[in-house]
Amino acid sequence: MKGVEGQYLVGSTRVSLDSLVYLFREGVSAESMVDSYPALTLEQVHGALAFYLGNRRKVDAYLAEGQRNAESQHEQSRQTNAELIAKLQRARHASQIPG
Repeated sequence: MKGVEGQYLVGSTRVSLDSLVYLFREGVSAESMVDSYPALTLEQVHGALAFYLGNRRKVDAYLAEGQRNAESQHEQSRQTNAELIAKLQRARHASQIPG
């Protein structure tokens, strides 16, 4: 496992540990994970899952923080878009010709 920009990647691939852990939690087999991510070998998947199981608290905290960040960014985006939509609606209303 190596961390790149705060993200755990499997081996020299761009596959994140996150994606494998979420599949693992859903009960997906290691073989199916390899089918989903052909860049990975079965050994790499088992190694990543072993890393997760050996560092479960740390990885779960990392995943929870990532989820909180994603939710925060989503909320900020909704607020930004809501303001933009309101501005566009006001501009549209102001430019309408009565009658």
